Amino acid sequence: MATTREIKIPGPEHPMSIEPHTRPVSVTAEGIRIAESTNALILREASYQPVYYIPISDIDMRLLEESDSTSDCSYKGDCNYFSVVTPTTTIADAAWIYRRPYPSAAAIAEHIAFYAGRVTISS
Repeated sequence: MATTREIKIPGPEHPMSIEPHTRPVSVTAEGIRIAESTNALILREASYQPVYYIPISDIDMRLLEESDSTSDCSYKGDCNYFSVVTPTTTIADAAWIYRRPYPSAAAIAEHIAFYAGRVTISS
């Protein structure tokens, strides 16, 4: 039997905003450029650190390998993860995507975010 998950709407108790980022964003690992974008979005949510979501078209997808890891967020939807694969290492679950985000996060569809502690993000 399938369970029904509550879809939560951002509000005063859990604010969330998604806006175009005004500066270029680049992502590197092991000195290799994974992404370079002037079209990134910045998502600010509650008390979490801001997160850059980069359009898939601005990412070298040859360096990402989808993992089996998944999670879900009551505000954004179901999430899938990618590992970053360089010639010398694999950084497990270093990036994520919401392929079909909930309406309040619809802008991040077709965008991937990266964990700042696992790769280098410059803006």
